[in-house]
Amino acid sequence: MLIGSPEPRRRLIPVDGFYEWKKILGAKILYAIGMKDDAPFVFAGLWEGWKNPATDEWLRTCTIITGEPNELVAQIHTRMPVILPEEDHAKWLGETEDGDLKALLKPFPSDQMRIWSISPRVNSPIINDADIIAEIHL
Repeated sequence: MLIGSPEPRRRLIPVDGFYEWKKILGAKILYAIGMKDDAPFVFAGLWEGWKNPATDEWLRTCTIITGEPNELVAQIHTRMPVILPEEDHAKWLGETEDGDLKALLKPFPSDQMRIWSISPRVNSPIINDADIIAEIHL
C-alpha cells in the first residue's frame, strides 16, 4: 500500500527492511537492513501515472528515492533509500508548507538501524518463508 497525496507526486513507501549486496573478492554477500527495534519505516518515494492512448488504460508506477548512505550502510554500499522519520511525513507529502524538501533527503541515523548477513535464497521469487531473512554467520 502506498500512502500519499495526488499532488505533488510524492509518496511514503512503507517497509520493514531492505537488502543490499556487497562485493568481496569476486563474491557477493547479501545483507538485510532494518531498524534495531524491528519497527516498520518509510522510504521517500515518487509516483507517476501514464494513460495508454491506444487502450485508455492507466499505468501507475512509483520509485524509491536513494541518496548518500549513513555510516552503517556505507560499509556495504554507496547509496541507500531515503528513510523519512515520522516528523517529516506530512512535509514530504505536501500537507504542510513544503520549504526545503532537499533537506529531508539525508541519511537516516545509523544508530537506530541494524544490518545482518542473510541467505541469497531471498533472491528467488518462489521462496517465501521467514527463514530467508534469518541471520547467517559468515
